[in-house]
Amino acid sequence: MSKHAYVFPGQGSQFSGMGKNLYEQNEAAKALFEKANEILGFRISDIMFEGTDEQLKQTNVTQPAVFIHSVIAYLTMPSVVPDMVAGHSLGEFSALVANKTLSFEDALRLVSIRAKAMQAACEKQPSTMAAVLALADEKVEAICATVQTETGEVVVPANYNCPGQLVISGSVKGIEVACEKMKEAGAKRALVLPVGGAFHSPLMEPAKIELAAAIEATTFNKPICPVYQNVVAAAVTDPSQIKQNLIAQLTGAVRWTQSVQAMVTDGAIEFTEVGPGKVLQGLVQKVHKEAVVAGVN
Repeated sequence: MSKHAYVFPGQGSQFSGMGKNLYEQNEAAKALFEKANEILGFRISDIMFEGTDEQLKQTNVTQPAVFIHSVIAYLTMPSVVPDMVAGHSLGEFSALVANKTLSFEDALRLVSIRAKAMQAACEKQPSTMAAVLALADEKVEAICATVQTETGEVVVPANYNCPGQLVISGSVKGIEVACEKMKEAGAKRALVLPVGGAFHSPLMEPAKIELAAAIEATTFNKPICPVYQNVVAAAVTDPSQIKQNLIAQLTGAVRWTQSVQAMVTDGAIEFTEVGPGKVLQGLVQKVHKEAVVAGVN
């Protein structure tokens, strides 16, 4: 039987005006936006609707903003019963509200803690990420390992986005050296990204410790359907396992390619991306050409 997967985007899909239509046209959405403002202690809705790109790029704004938009878009859809859910990095928190593992309020609090902790970790050490295009995953992994051994710098595969697109993460020096080696090995491009830190790398360890304490103190319910989690790229339904994978995600890789492949293997034909942008629709299609993709924002 064909199944319907709902997927949720991560940081980078934000834009000025995000969620404004929802707020203006739906009373339930408006109430949720106001609840989010109250939980965060500032009017994030104002920044989402009217803010500059610069304001929206601040990690402590970006992550809650993308989460809020995604979840409110999902919760105000006509009755949805997903067969499976997944989220890219931050999007995993949205997915966990969609499958009822977490309440909107608890998830937003965790997202806010995660964003601030990641921001603080970024400020501790100059670090960055780079996109490597058209080089086999195994080759990218091998080069990262070589650079780490030779230089002592941190460089790891961070986001397996789709075949031929892998993002690496690490110290500024480590990434520079790795990019040169990727190009020499035949990468079409090895491009340093405009991000303020090495997400999904060991450099996020301080943030992981802080987030772990908050996650452990939060109630995770039995989900209504499996979540395909980033670090294991497999269906998970056990709340305690979901917690551990969510904690591991901060320093572990986002195995998006493998997650989509696992969902397809388990029967997913239709994929609906819920939230700002269309990034995941494109990635899903690149992983599985026959997928039927759609978006809701």
